[in-house]
Amino acid sequence: MNNQPIVLEKTFNAPVSRVWQAITDKDEMKKWYFDIAEFKAEKGFRFEFTAGDENGTQYLHLCEITEVVPQKKLTYSWRYDNFAGNSLVTFELFEQGDKTLLKLTHEGLETFPHDNPDFAESNFSQGWNQIINTSLKEYLEGGKASARAE
Repeated sequence: MNNQPIVLEKTFNAPVSRVWQAITDKDEMKKWYFDIAEFKAEKGFRFEFTAGDENGTQYLHLCEITEVVPQKKLTYSWRYDNFAGNSLVTFELFEQGDKTLLKLTHEGLETFPHDNPDFAESNFSQGWNQIINTSLKEYLEGGKASARAE
């Protein structure tokens, strides 16, 4: 595994305030991301969730918020219970008129165990592509997976 982070950029037809709410409100997050019991966009806040292959191993994700710049940037650590390694996930928002450019960066993947195929870079890349380019897009822009109009 190389040391290159996964970087995705996607422009959404939604204002920054709406995208920020989607990535920081636990009730919004469970509609497109993961079902997280508690979440606060505050430095030092810890949260966890369980996820993995639908028909395979589920992993307890342990995360801690490391940086918050309201309406602009959210960074948190991402690691797995009982496994070596720690990574960082960063969401950056850039206003583009009435649209928002979201830049997602997931770095530190090389710190996870190399002998576990579930931690392969391709799995992270595929997962983030699905989450950002399909789930979040449909949620924000009212596609077929959208929960409700606001």
